[in-house]
Amino acid sequence: MEKLNDIIEVVGRLLLAALFIPAGYSKIGGYEGTQGYMEAMGVPGSLLPLVILAELAGGIALLVGFQTRLAALGLAVFTIIASFLFHSAPDQMQQIMFMKNIAVSGGLLLLVAYGSGAYSVDKLLANRKQQVTA
Repeated sequence: MEKLNDIIEVVGRLLLAALFIPAGYSKIGGYEGTQGYMEAMGVPGSLLPLVILAELAGGIALLVGFQTRLAALGLAVFTIIASFLFHSAPDQMQQIMFMKNIAVSGGLLLLVAYGSGAYSVDKLLANRKQQVTA
């Protein structure tokens, strides 16, 4: 069962990363539109490079399991803030997006609590460090 859990941890990280990496990448191609949308929602468009960096770097970190707890915490905070800024309208679609983001944040917080799992850069680095100190 432990091997299955190891695989499930990788798949979980992959699925979470699959949300952030394409989102960050699409903002590069649609930069002006995204910047305009942010400004229309009262968020300075000058923050867009930080948003892109957070989504791409955080998503890649989750994907490979590098600094997973830190990346997951940063993305959870980012996602909760984005939920309140962009999805707090009372219409049904925005409420669905809001609740989806809150659920994603819950998954990210589980990574903060439990780490990246066996198949990750974090685990590889921990094993190397342990071998060096032994």
